[in-house]
Amino acid sequence: MAKEETVLWGMIDRLIEIGRCYGMEMNVEKTKVMKISRQPTPVIIKIDQKQLENVKCFKNLGSLLTDDGRSTCEIKSRIAMAKAAFSKKNLFTSKLDLNLRKKLVKCYIWSMALYGAETWTLRAVDQKHLESFEMWRWRRMEKISWTNYVRNEEVLFRVSEQRNILHEIRKRKANWIGHILRSNCLLKEVIEGKIEGRIEVTRRRGRRRKKMLDDLGDRRGYSHLKEKALDHIKWRNCFGRDCGPVVLTN
Repeated sequence: MAKEETVLWGMIDRLIEIGRCYGMEMNVEKTKVMKISRQPTPVIIKIDQKQLENVKCFKNLGSLLTDDGRSTCEIKSRIAMAKAAFSKKNLFTSKLDLNLRKKLVKCYIWSMALYGAETWTLRAVDQKHLESFEMWRWRRMEKISWTNYVRNEEVLFRVSEQRNILHEIRKRKANWIGHILRSNCLLKEVIEGKIEGRIEVTRRRGRRRKKMLDDLGDRRGYSHLKEKALDHIKWRNCFGRDCGPVVLTN
C-alpha cells in the first residue's frame, strides 16, 4: 500500500529482494495491483519484465475492495451471500416458534450480512439496499409474497420488530471507532492520516463525498468526536441509545 507509483515499485523490489534471501519467489501471475481514485488509471508495475495485472476489485480478509473506494459492491455482495444462506437453511419453518425463528435469523443471517459493517461508508442508495434486504428477510420468514400487497408496517407488526439494521450498523461502528480512537495503533494513524499531493483549486461538481465517520453525526468535527471517545462516559452518553446502557456516575 503506497501513495505513489514509484514508492510502490520500491516496496515490491524490496519485498522480492528479502524473499530471495529465504529462497522464495513472487508469483507474477497471482500478484495484482489496484489504484483507488475517483478516476482510476492503470498503474505500470513490472517484475522481471512482466507487468502486473490491474484489477478493479480485490477481496481482502473477506471484504471486497473496489477502485472507486465505495462500499456499494461490498454491501451488495454481503446481501447476496445472506440471501443465499437464508434460502439454503431449513430452520426457518413455520413449525418453530416466532421468537426462535427471529433468533436464528439474527444469529445466522445478520452475522453474514453485516460482516465488516464497521468500516462501511453508507450512502443513501446503500441504506435503501440494506432496508430492502431487512424487509425481504422478514417477508420470506413469514412466507409473505409481494403479490399479497402487504405493507411493510404490517409485516413488522406480525413479527413484532422494527427497522433496526441501520441502527445496528451505527452501533457497531460507534463501538469500533470509539475503541480505535482511545488506543494508539495503526488504524488510528490511518483514520487521522492525510495523503499529500497537489491541491485542486477548482471545486468538483456535486456534493462532497461522504466519509466513514459522517455516520456518527458529529457536526463539530473530528476533534470533538475524538474528545468524546477518550471518555467512556461521554461516548456512551452520546451513543447510549445505540451502544448499550448508559453508565452514570456521581
